[in-house]
Amino acid sequence: MGENTQSKFDLELEKIGITLNERQKQQFDKYYEMLVEWNKVMNLTGITEYDEVNLKHFTDSLTIARTQEMQKVQSVIDIGTGAGFPGIPLKIAFPHLRVVLLDSLNKRIKFLDAVIEELGLENISTIHGRAEDFAKKKEYREQFDLCVSRAVANLSTLSEYCLPFVAVNGSFVSYKSGDSEEEIQQAKHAISLLGGKVKNVDKFQLPGTDMGRALVEIKKIKQTPGKYPRKAGLPAKEPLK
Repeated sequence: MGENTQSKFDLELEKIGITLNERQKQQFDKYYEMLVEWNKVMNLTGITEYDEVNLKHFTDSLTIARTQEMQKVQSVIDIGTGAGFPGIPLKIAFPHLRVVLLDSLNKRIKFLDAVIEELGLENISTIHGRAEDFAKKKEYREQFDLCVSRAVANLSTLSEYCLPFVAVNGSFVSYKSGDSEEEIQQAKHAISLLGGKVKNVDKFQLPGTDMGRALVEIKKIKQTPGKYPRKAGLPAKEPLK
């Protein structure tokens, strides 16, 4: 982990307006070590090489700073967070955020809890379960400025999972691959049913990789009707047309 490797990460972050202090750098390094360690016993990531994790997980998670003024965001929920992306990198880089991480796999939640404790992160919590269930609870429904998801699912399905958590005037940002134009078009009706509107699609090449990214920002313009999300399993099985 020589000077060069660290500065490559720093350089990419600088391009999106993020400068880390020493403590934040140490937190990212510790997170990396835990990810690789825990990955030996459970499937958290296919990428384990230091530079690649820094680029394809950490920097990628933080690219949202290209389009969102993160200093103005107070609360974030990360749906289907997996190994903690993008939620934990966002919390490390923007410590003022109140963050909730949701995942349906208890093993992953145990990993996330261990990371939160080890890194000394505060005002961040995990919830174990399905988005469809938590989105019905009043302490979560329409309570967040920002919902993020790097989960791999159709945008119609993801919007049904995510938009119910977003307060009116807040945003849901979905991390998609570069060629998702058709998927976005097909999801527009569903998004509108759920109270949202596609505001911006930020397309770029992930630095130092051949990965195309599209950050799809959906603005919440009115409340989500009470019948959404439909009961567990339905949003994925029968995406809103």
